[in-house]
Amino acid sequence: MNDDTMPPGSNPFDDALFQAEDGVIPSADSRLVALEAQLGIATGLLAEQKDKVLRQAADYDNYRKRMVRERQEAELKGMSLLIRGILEALDDLGRFAHVDPETTDALTLQQGVEMVEKKLLKSLAGHGLEIVNPVGQPFDPAVQEAVTTAPAESPDEDHLVAQVFQVGYVFNGLLLRPARVVVKQWKSFDGSEG
Repeated sequence: MNDDTMPPGSNPFDDALFQAEDGVIPSADSRLVALEAQLGIATGLLAEQKDKVLRQAADYDNYRKRMVRERQEAELKGMSLLIRGILEALDDLGRFAHVDPETTDALTLQQGVEMVEKKLLKSLAGHGLEIVNPVGQPFDPAVQEAVTTAPAESPDEDHLVAQVFQVGYVFNGLLLRPARVVVKQWKSFDGSEG
């Protein structure tokens, strides 16, 4: 490429770029030395920046791995606390599962299973589990699923839960399963809904 095809100021060997304060134009050799020095500085700066970026990428990767590991450890710790809380109920359940049916009456078995259920639910409630059993309460579609309807005896009973087919569960504010319910519905004497 010759000097005529380059825009002014873009030629690295342009005399105006190397003109000393006293107006003397340095020789081509001294300009080459100056360019090589500038190239060396630029190469050093590039290497520093590249090293900095690589270190930051490595730091971020280490941080990401540490966060994944800490999250997994927290999940395992939470699960172990939950399991530790239900171990006694599991022990009781194991005892009732291995009783001799010929020497144990049905009432004792029923009472034992109820005791295990209460102990298990108490432990789970201590970890944030709530049972959704809304009989007689207003229907709430956020935590209940209407399976069917039943006639209400008065307008005051409209949209109240008549029966629960399956209780629901909420864990620390998160709906695990909605309660499956029958909802009362009022119909006026003329056949229209209230």
